Amino acid sequence: MNTTKSGQVRCIVFKEGDIWYGVALEFNIVVEGDEYEVVHFNLQEAIKGYVESLKKIKGTRTNAHQALNQLADQEYETMWDKLQSKEPVASPIQIKYFGVTCV
Repeated sequence: MNTTKSGQVRCIVFKEGDIWYGVALEFNIVVEGDEYEVVHFNLQEAIKGYVESLKKIKGTRTNAHQALNQLADQEYETMWDKLQSKEPVASPIQIKYFGVTCV
């Protein structure tokens, strides 16, 4: 379980058509852009910013633990499962990166 002190989030960076997408599954964060490097960097920054924001509002109306352990969109869960089992991902999607980022 992710907390504001430690945890991990599954990430996928892929290209569909001319657009790159970066996804942090447990946080339901999606970033997009024209270049892989920019999208990968922006995804890491979005993850850091998300966790930092939750640290600041901890104890208020929001439950940080729920926000850090969300159910991912089914499309991304299916993609993750295929990547883990080494099944091909449907064309035209091109996967560049998938892995776990520690928070």
